[in-house]
Amino acid sequence: MPPPPPSPPLRLLTFSTLFPDSARPSHGVFVENRLRHLVASGDARSTVLAPTPWFPSTNPRFGPYAKFAAVPRFEHRNGLDVHHPRYLVIPKFGMNLAPHLLYAAARPALARLLRAGLEFDAIDAHYLYPDGVAAAWLGAHFNKPVVITARGSDVTELPDFPIPNRLIRAAIRSAAHLIGVSAALCARMVELGADPHKVTTLRNGVDTSVFHPTDRTADRAGLGLTRRTLLSVGHLIERKRNHLTIAALAELPDTDLLLAGDGPERPRLEALAASLGLTPRVRFLGARPHHELKHLYTAADAMVLASSREGWANVLLESMACGTPVIASNIPGNPEVVQTPAAGRIAPENTPAGLATAIRDLFATPPTRAETLAYAQPFSWEATTQGQLEIFRKVTNQ
Repeated sequence: MPPPPPSPPLRLLTFSTLFPDSARPSHGVFVENRLRHLVASGDARSTVLAPTPWFPSTNPRFGPYAKFAAVPRFEHRNGLDVHHPRYLVIPKFGMNLAPHLLYAAARPALARLLRAGLEFDAIDAHYLYPDGVAAAWLGAHFNKPVVITARGSDVTELPDFPIPNRLIRAAIRSAAHLIGVSAALCARMVELGADPHKVTTLRNGVDTSVFHPTDRTADRAGLGLTRRTLLSVGHLIERKRNHLTIAALAELPDTDLLLAGDGPERPRLEALAASLGLTPRVRFLGARPHHELKHLYTAADAMVLASSREGWANVLLESMACGTPVIASNIPGNPEVVQTPAAGRIAPENTPAGLATAIRDLFATPPTRAETLAYAQPFSWEATTQGQLEIFRKVTNQ
């Protein structure tokens, strides 16, 4: 008897405001990476609806807001069709109104795609608020199951506000399934009312075709590094707590720091480095393209992440996949990534002194770069892809 024919690919609509575009190629790249690996399996395909805030001008004098206007309405990225309808963002009142404004823009945009022939079996939504809330409403309107992935502050911070809390709880109850990128986030969703049987931990993986060791001697020479050097990668925003890392340098006279990223905290961080007499030892590299980061990771002696909140910090695995150990703050999620001395250290406390202690401890008995690389390699995307396929097949009865 011949084997049954293979099941047709799952047809998904991926919905998130966190998705890269030609004007902001690093924005939400972690969502795109997971989706690319899912689609590459051949068992799923997806059309992306990634709403973008409306802004009237691309004039550079408007700074980062001008990039919203530069985002195309449609683009084809890495084999994916990506649609960028505009939604209104209202300053000061945005947090409470955001799901409603997002839904008001997304519903007619999705209706147009359906009239044009789009077919999908389920909505793959990322970030619980406002995206997941709006996705839940889309699912109810178009009669499609919704799977929502929680990624960090959407679970750890936003539920502290009354209106987001109420809407998040409603979205959690209506979702066909929930995914958390760490066990800590999944536990928090259960606290918010999720059915434990409908919650799955699917951690982000690391793409070793992108992040891998390069020529360390050449990379260090290209950056002019001659001393022990730490690296921090990410937006220069308050919750990344780069001020703690800079302050920790005062206890580490033989160590320098590179910061790869940009953001509103940069002037304050530059002023802090100057006030501590550390300006010669702290270098601001600005935002760097994603494909260049492997050279920075390889050149550094360790990567530091001092954040106050994370879901599953991709930068930790990216660094380790380049053979560079990490020092991470002691917050939910990070100990799930940094589990052994080969990976690095978790700071004993989230203070400059705590970071300095962890850094000294790491360099007192450092892992070899080969040991750190070997630790990272099992964190592939394969398990995450298979987990997604199982979930979407279950909620669509395929």
